[in-house]
Amino acid sequence: MHHALHPLRRAATPVLLVASLALAGLAPAFAQEPPAPAQNGAPAQSAEAAQLTEILQLPVLLEIMQDEGVAYGEDLQADMFPGQGGAEWTRTVEQIYAPDRLMPVFTEVFAAELEGTETAAMWAFFEEGTGARAVELEIAARRALLDPGVEEAADQQLEEMLATESPRLLAIEEFAEAGDLIEANVLGGLNANLAFYRGMIDGGGLPQETSEAQLLADVWSQEDAIRTETRDWLYAYLALAYDPMSDDELQAYTDFSAGAAGKALNRALFAGFDAVFAQVSYELGLGAARYLAGQDI
Repeated sequence: MHHALHPLRRAATPVLLVASLALAGLAPAFAQEPPAPAQNGAPAQSAEAAQLTEILQLPVLLEIMQDEGVAYGEDLQADMFPGQGGAEWTRTVEQIYAPDRLMPVFTEVFAAELEGTETAAMWAFFEEGTGARAVELEIAARRALLDPGVEEAADQQLEEMLATESPRLLAIEEFAEAGDLIEANVLGGLNANLAFYRGMIDGGGLPQETSEAQLLADVWSQEDAIRTETRDWLYAYLALAYDPMSDDELQAYTDFSAGAAGKALNRALFAGFDAVFAQVSYELGLGAARYLAGQDI
């Protein structure tokens, strides 16, 4: 139930697009029992959070997100400083999205948000059956969407589902509403864009005298565009990911998402990925500013 964010190009303005945090499928090494309390005095909650990241295949997701980030970096370069950057910029973006840098940022927030929640229920749902299958499908779809041709086909499929008022699309909308996926992603996108601008200012790519009020006004002006982008991307992604699922399986996943454990897990996932994308976006702004400093932007 990864329904997290990813920057998407919108002219010269970064727009954070949902990258559905599909709760990744069960890793074979963890097809056992819920984690035992940690040893050496470490909080059991931290051990549970760490092992949940494995059962949800979050390390795999971060690797895919690095590939997405490199592609986004190319768009950013073309929009903001065409003809500059080159291989150096690509290396910078790869490092900004490096999974070994981002996983600790995610895990710290994720573990804190899970304090006092029903982690056993989360584990039970995703360990096998519908939950494990959902995660595998979500990860596979996320990887497939790295191919522009697949993304175009997914968009076309969504248009056809809209035109025919497909019952499956209604079920996907219900799933998205159960997890509050659209609004959570919109808020994350706004926060990430604000972080990007702050990075630009600190890097000299925007005037230091740019006020917080100006930044906020510009970011909030993007809200409707982000919501539309988010909704279209999310529905196309979920339709692709869950196409092999039966109606009963999707309903079971929706029911879990609407319950206490599902809502708590989604909150923790969004909090963790918001922290990740705040860092990523700030560093992208800082890096882009190196090439923009002195230009008329």
